Amino acid sequence: MRHLRTVTVIALAVGTLGLAGCSSSSSSPATTAAAPSPSSTTPSVAITPVQDPSPVGTSGTKPTVTVPPGTPPTGLESTDLIVGTGPAVTTSDTVSVQYVGVAWSTGKQFDASWNDGSGQPVTFALSGVIPGWTAGMVGMKAGGRRELIIPPNLAYGANPRAGSGIAANETLIFIIDLVSIG
Repeated sequence: MRHLRTVTVIALAVGTLGLAGCSSSSSSPATTAAAPSPSSTTPSVAITPVQDPSPVGTSGTKPTVTVPPGTPPTGLESTDLIVGTGPAVTTSDTVSVQYVGVAWSTGKQFDASWNDGSGQPVTFALSGVIPGWTAGMVGMKAGGRRELIIPPNLAYGANPRAGSGIAANETLIFIIDLVSIG
């Protein structure tokens, strides 16, 4: 009988640990704790999931930017990865955003608001940025995440800022979280 009890306790513990390791497809972080074991000597196991580093990810966490295969597009591409629920951006708005910028040719990050150490969004008028940002942000709703692929003629063209990490005639990829408008 004691042997059967030991096997039952081990089976419950293994089953509980197996369930604790399962993840959810939910985009909200969650902590999963194992159910109490019949044995008082078996500790509870808590697993904290890692933030999703995918482009879609979770708004408010730094995304990973991946350069698509093939040649860069010749026109502006704007894709909502997460659709916001707040008001929509117009060309005359001032926005607060978090963003990551990557050069198409190298796949290397050249800028990111996430890296300034403050964790705070950057605020600026859309009238004062590259044309690809201005056009690409229009219609985006607060709380959303959008990917912009910006061809050189709507970015910095042949004259990027020295030391920016952006080559002449570079296509740029940005993933932007729109925190607020105004």
